[in-house]
Amino acid sequence: MKTDPDAHQRMTQRRREGHEKKQAAATVEKGLLIVHTGNGKGKSTAAFGMGVRMLGHGQRLGVVQFIKGALHTSERDFLGTHPQCDFVTMGDGYTWNTQNRDADIATARKGWNEAVRMIESGEYCMVILDELNTVLKYEYLPLDEVLGVLQARDPSLHVVVTGRHAPDALIDAADLVTEMRLVKHPYREQGVKAQRGVEF
Repeated sequence: MKTDPDAHQRMTQRRREGHEKKQAAATVEKGLLIVHTGNGKGKSTAAFGMGVRMLGHGQRLGVVQFIKGALHTSERDFLGTHPQCDFVTMGDGYTWNTQNRDADIATARKGWNEAVRMIESGEYCMVILDELNTVLKYEYLPLDEVLGVLQARDPSLHVVVTGRHAPDALIDAADLVTEMRLVKHPYREQGVKAQRGVEF
């Protein structure tokens, strides 16, 4: 179907005017509480992409990686060597591997203590709390305590929280929430193992 050039120009003009109007109305600048959740792949990947952007702006990035401590991740290898990034991993692997609730709670507490230090230090422009939602789902940390720290943070600090099953209270408190929806996955449908550079 051929598009009428005049109609196309009118449509794009309306879009530009609408975009400019929204830009002019957006005057607030603040640190965002960002949540990536859902059953689809890409939650941590999206968070680390924002972290790279922050580093690209010459800003300081803090990362606390819950759950995945026993697993090798190339993002830790890469970001952990950047002079503007502090990357801390806590955990002994997925909960179905550890099978020790008391140990998981203790490990989560260590990770959270490090997260609180980063959030309250005033040294970072963004703090990524990778897989914190999983920690909250299994009640390894009190949700009220976590929300209290997040809500009392410096108004300019961005915090990104990832993981499935984000609690409703965290979603309500967040400025930006993205739910990754699983449509297709090569592991599930084809039995394809995790791929270097895609999953790890």
